[in-house]
Amino acid sequence: MRYFIYTLIIIAVSLIIYNTTHIDFENPLIKDSKTALIGVFSSSCVVVLLLILLISRSIQEKKRSK
Repeated sequence: MRYFIYTLIIIAVSLIIYNTTHIDFENPLIKDSKTALIGVFSSSCVVVLLLILLISRSIQEKKRSK
């Protein structure tokens, strides 16, 4: 399960990088830039949630081992 979570994090980070290349920084809220911003924001949320999942699973494992 751990490797699957790491794979999802890598995919989300690559989507952040890809969507960042499509943002027009002069007009970020027009057409494709708006979609790219939504993609960057949603991928960032996925990374944060997966990191929270990893931390909670490691705490759970430590709690079981005691």
